[in-house]
Amino acid sequence: MSQQGGGPARHDDDWWGQLYDDSTEDTGPAPASDSLDDRYTSARNAVRERSGGSGIPDPPGEPGGPPAPAEPPSVRPSPHRPLPGRGSPDRSVPARRVPAPPETSPAVPPEPEAPPPLSRTGPAPAAAPASPAPPPALDHVGSGPPTYDPEPTALPLADPDELAAQVADTVLDGAQYGTCTLRAVSLRGDSARYRGETRRDALLTARFGSGEQALVLVAMATGARAAPGAHRVAAEACRLIGRAVGRSHGRLVEDLRAGRRGDLKSGLQRLTDRGLGRLRADAAERGLDPEEHHAGLRCLLLPADPGCRTRVFFGVGEGGLFRLRDGEWQDIEPAVPSGDATGEPVVGFGSVPAETPEGDRLTMDFGIPVPPSPFEPAPEPPRAPFRFRASVARPGDVLVMATGGLAEPLRGEPALCAYLARRWSGPTPPGLAAFLADAQVRVKGYADDRTAVAVWEAQPPAL
Repeated sequence: MSQQGGGPARHDDDWWGQLYDDSTEDTGPAPASDSLDDRYTSARNAVRERSGGSGIPDPPGEPGGPPAPAEPPSVRPSPHRPLPGRGSPDRSVPARRVPAPPETSPAVPPEPEAPPPLSRTGPAPAAAPASPAPPPALDHVGSGPPTYDPEPTALPLADPDELAAQVADTVLDGAQYGTCTLRAVSLRGDSARYRGETRRDALLTARFGSGEQALVLVAMATGARAAPGAHRVAAEACRLIGRAVGRSHGRLVEDLRAGRRGDLKSGLQRLTDRGLGRLRADAAERGLDPEEHHAGLRCLLLPADPGCRTRVFFGVGEGGLFRLRDGEWQDIEPAVPSGDATGEPVVGFGSVPAETPEGDRLTMDFGIPVPPSPFEPAPEPPRAPFRFRASVARPGDVLVMATGGLAEPLRGEPALCAYLARRWSGPTPPGLAAFLADAQVRVKGYADDRTAVAVWEAQPPAL
């Protein structure tokens, strides 16, 4: 287009003549619709071609969107449509042809495609084989359930001025040193739980020294039945023997490594007699009956050195020492040494002769008691025999030391032996909770306090 009165029209201005020529008909309405949807489609196509993807949802009629309404077959969309607001043809993008659906079938929205299956590089992994479950825990074994409830009923009577002397219903402990794993427990019996009595058993676990020079002591004591303050006597007995062993642990470790069985027995007997003698002296000072102021004491020594598998038991009083080897129980409680013969003389075997070698007849004894001499000390009550055993453990062994509350049912109820053998013969020792559950399995007719320690020897690694 040129200014008025300018030069002749060039070839570039032909479009003006074509647009305003008198012979050109009026264009009228556009053959294709120019709606908002069409503009949106053109903009979306341009964005797709530039970015290589689609960040805009499909409008009706496109794949993934609802179908578009059918158009007349005679109307064809324009092959190119400029972006809104741009008149340059080189910025236009081709519009997609949308095939019209058949007139006979109604428009049904396509079903969403199912997500593709997860890719796998190989066959599905096989399920891991289930490990065999341990035997189920039981509440009781034997002919029937015990008379008392399985849980504590009444608390012991407390003294407001001696609350530090209160004794818990249950004590549980454990450790692992060298090649052995230790589990220890002390709990009230069913009878004491029902009557609100204090636990008469005491338990002490202690380690003296460090490293391979360490020595582990487990001591348990039982006070006299129906004696006031029996729990205090039992606790004092454990403290006395613990103090004595702790002060001599260096020499004891040397004897254990060297296998000096004789030195160990004599030394531990001396320490035990000294501690129990202290209890008798304390009873004499207080004017108490020595029979009521005593306690049965049982101890176990375990060296922390992995190269030393010697296990030493010593003590006095009732209880039991057992070993579980290859699934079978062994009662290895040391036999009580036989003392001097007692009782009336037997003719020909210790009886008094009728006359002396000189022929004098002996005067008849009328059985009149002779008063004790003031120059001779009063005879002491008979002492419980000292028990000692030193044994070498094998891999896989389980050593069990217990007071009478557990030793008696182990000896008297085969069902309890079989149950504990199944529970404690596994490849790994039980945890503290599982050990407590096993130790309190009840047997009808046995309701005393139970205190036990079990030592699992490490098994060699499987080849």
